[in-house]
Amino acid sequence: MAIKPGIGRKSSNKNPPFLSHEFVIQNHADIVSCFAMIFVVGLMLQATNSLASIFIALHHNVTGADPSHENPQGEPYFYTSGWKDGCAVFFYTLICIIMHAILQEYALDKISKKLHLSKFKLSRFNESGQLVVFYALSFLWGFDVIVREQYLGNMAKLWEGFPDHPMVFLHKLFFVIQLAYYLHMLPELYFQKVKKDEQKPKIQHALGGFFLIATAYFLGFQRIALVLLTLHYFCEFIAHSLQLVNIFDKDEKFVKLRLVHNVVFILTRFATMVLAFLTLFYGINDVSQMKRSFMLATIFGLQGYLIFDFIWNVLRSKRERSAEHSERQAKAAAAKGEKTKKERKKESDLPEADQNAIQSGASQAVTGGKASKKTKVK
Repeated sequence: MAIKPGIGRKSSNKNPPFLSHEFVIQNHADIVSCFAMIFVVGLMLQATNSLASIFIALHHNVTGADPSHENPQGEPYFYTSGWKDGCAVFFYTLICIIMHAILQEYALDKISKKLHLSKFKLSRFNESGQLVVFYALSFLWGFDVIVREQYLGNMAKLWEGFPDHPMVFLHKLFFVIQLAYYLHMLPELYFQKVKKDEQKPKIQHALGGFFLIATAYFLGFQRIALVLLTLHYFCEFIAHSLQLVNIFDKDEKFVKLRLVHNVVFILTRFATMVLAFLTLFYGINDVSQMKRSFMLATIFGLQGYLIFDFIWNVLRSKRERSAEHSERQAKAAAAKGEKTKKERKKESDLPEADQNAIQSGASQAVTGGKASKKTKVK
């Protein structure tokens, strides 16, 4: 499954040299698939099963048992965090790279070919298209775990029994996939040939998301982190969905939908800060003041940054719209001036007798208009 040349790159009929940069970029999905298959095949062999299972299976279970004759139902498995999760994150990072390439080639590239977008809009379309799928799946996954664990009906479960918060299989796998997805964004900068001036915000997004989720996961705040991430992903899903709508909306018919995102954004930030404060300041007691302050400062600092960035983007979009409006007015005035100049030039090219006839006709029209006005007044 070779990946086609990215944005701004010309395709060539000649195959690039083996193991060259262009070769790796065009075939990175196949190369990564081969690496992932090594672990899968190792899981099937008895000699390498124990080593490969560290990368594929989830570990650090504290309870649980398989069905047996004595206990046909078995016992559900519950997990905690540990060092073996790093191996699982590495393997699922490979899976995220493969899924990214599949979505890009078989969905986004086919849609963008029919739209004939500019380079800027094509870049926005590819980025938002990938993130919309990730945010939608993550929100549905997180919401499913919240409903299963009954966090909605009993909010006290977010802090009861801390730090003894074992996770069910889906809860632990959720965090492993989250860490893997944010980690896979870094090699994607190379695979997608992102320009240097566009790399900084993407690197900040990837590293920021990875370290925030890893901190909450390994410090034992998995429950509150799950709820806050689910809220955040719902807001981001709406934001990138509206960005896709703006790409397709050439006549600006759906401009008012931005108000929906603004309201959801404000409510999400407010709910995030309230939940974090109640859980970390009032709910959890068996935690040091230093750790509590660190987590609260991190969450509130992130919310402040997101609010500042949101206000900055709103003001920038308003300036851009006003600049576009003034530019349109200037172009319309210039076109009108050119039209009057052309008309005057045509009149000047006519013979003198025709010019006098046009002027006398115009004066008669004015005189007739004045006379009609006087008649109406009488």
